[in-house]
Amino acid sequence: MSTWLGQLFARAIILLTVMISREVFSRYVLGTPHGWMLDAQIMMYGVLFMMAGAYTLSKNGHVRGDVLYGFFRPRTQATLDLILYFLFFLPGVIALTYAGWTYFQDSLAIREQTFNADPIPVYPFKFFIPFAGSILLLQGFVEIARCIICIRDGAWPSREQDVEEVDVEKLKAMVHADDHPELAAPPAEKGVQL
Repeated sequence: MSTWLGQLFARAIILLTVMISREVFSRYVLGTPHGWMLDAQIMMYGVLFMMAGAYTLSKNGHVRGDVLYGFFRPRTQATLDLILYFLFFLPGVIALTYAGWTYFQDSLAIREQTFNADPIPVYPFKFFIPFAGSILLLQGFVEIARCIICIRDGAWPSREQDVEEVDVEKLKAMVHADDHPELAAPPAEKGVQL
């Protein structure tokens, strides 16, 4: 579910790009700026950012200080992760979700709008705070289950692969290019200097 929602909301970047391009054209070419457009762009970016949290967690993509962590055995890593999930992650995300729900309800009750010449409603966008928090919380429970499985089995369960930014195997082979002559650059011809 985290992957599906992450991919769905990643398409919001297309909408955001269209919105920005349209406003730039409207402002600088047509001379007719829209007062509400900047607020809508900021809110759209906020939704995009918030909905990426669970997706990134499901792909183990969050930044971590793993100077020592990478040297630990999988069971030690899983035990450490499990402790940290209970000490920091769960309380923080539960607080985010609860406070976000209250924040959304208050905004909905007063039909909150932006403060500019062309106001737009804010409460639909504030709904994404508790929604993103609840999806992140669900993904956190999946990660806790992964930790428990790793502690039991001694190895991390595999993650669903979605996208990979670099071809890791080819990169590893390039580091050891002497072992793989087919990846080495062709030798320069005689008499030709680069």
